[in-house]
Formats: sequence, structure tokens, C-alpha cells
Amino acid sequence: MSHKPNIVAIIPARGGSKGIPGKNIKLLNGKPLIAYSIEAAKSASSISAVYVSTDSPEIASVARKYGALVIDRPKELATDTATSESVLLHFAEQVDSDAIVFLQCTTPLTNSKDIDGAVKLLEKGYDSVLSVSENHGGFLCGGFLWNGKGESVNFDYKNRPRRQDREKTFLENGAIYVMRKQGLRSANNRLYGKIGLHVMPMTRSLEIDAPVDFAFAEVMLQHGGHLNEA
Repeated sequence: MSHKPNIVAIIPARGGSKGIPGKNIKLLNGKPLIAYSIEAAKSASSISAVYVSTDSPEIASVARKYGALVIDRPKELATDTATSESVLLHFAEQVDSDAIVFLQCTTPLTNSKDIDGAVKLLEKGYDSVLSVSENHGGFLCGGFLWNGKGESVNFDYKNRPRRQDREKTFLENGAIYVMRKQGLRSANNRLYGKIGLHVMPMTRSLEIDAPVDFAFAEVMLQHGGHLNEA
């Protein structure tokens, strides 16, 4: 991209959440969940416009209130089986851009620095980018995986490596994906070509998937001065 690229953000948010009814606009620390992603994108210097793709008039109203543009999502792209790629491709047909930043409204701790940092990787020659956090394993015993047959998957239990001897690995946190529009349309996938990793701290990688996650996120927002760490 020799010229200043036109980079837009898309936040998919359908209305039919079953796990947590109304999840995308459920209040988190006094603000609708989706508002956090909209505000982070609007504060990012790399983003020229922020869009929400939704089938829900209620979500659309909230999105507009917080400054997002709205793309009406067809019903066939708002089912339980519809893929994120199908939504991204529909969006790419509707909106002119050089590159697209796909944000999840379920990762409310993502900030504008995260978004700008991921976008900058395109300037370094990457074709697409995803956000990750370093896999420390934590209380899950170093990240060692087992299958249902009692077999070790990513290590040899007879020769268990020390964490400091293992190659550093990263977890896809689902917060940010960046792609050139042309590449998305050619590959039919958000990730393709030379893929870059934008590393985010675990403190900002929380994904809202269950009711208890709202409680964790509220604590982080209320007491998380460290959320601004690099």
C-alpha cells in the first residue's frame, strides 16, 4: 500500500445469541458490550470508519448511538451455522476499502493500541494478521493437552519438557483480525499468505462466552489500571 490505505473496521453482532440472550448489548460496567469494541475502533488512528453488521434493529440502534455505521445482515448470514467468513465477504461487497479489521464485540478489553499495532504489521509486509497472547499455560499445567482416549497430544508424558525448554507458543485470542480486502476475496478466508501475529497481554485477551465472564470483565474494567500495559 503506497498510498495511505483506507482501512475500515467491521464488528459482526447478530441478534440470536442463545448462550447469553442479548449478549452483544448486555450491559457491562454500565455500558453495552458492543460499545467497547466500537469505541476502541473509533479511537484507533488507523481506522477510517467503523461498521457493525447485524440483523437486529435493537443492536443497530445501539451501534449508531455509539458512532458506528450499520450494515444490514441478511437473515441467511445470521444463523447458528453462518460463518464469519460469509459475513466478512458480504461486508467486503458493500463497503469500499483497502483493508478490513475484523473485531469481535465479545473481547471488550481490546484497546485502540491493540488495533493500531495489528494494522501496522501490514506495513511490514504481512498479508493478514491475527491477535494472540503468549501461552504461559498457567494453572492448566503448562498447556499440556490430552485427548479423550487418555493420550498426550502435544507432548510426550514420559519425557515431560520443562516450560523454559519448550518453544514459545501463542494462543489465538479472537480479538482482532486484519486482512487486505483483495486477499480476503481471493482466499475466502480471513487469514492467508504471510500471516503476522500481534501479541496482546493476557489481561486484555478475555473473551465473553459465559455469564461468569461478564463478572471477570467488570472486575478488570473497574480495577484494571494495568489494562493499558503494552
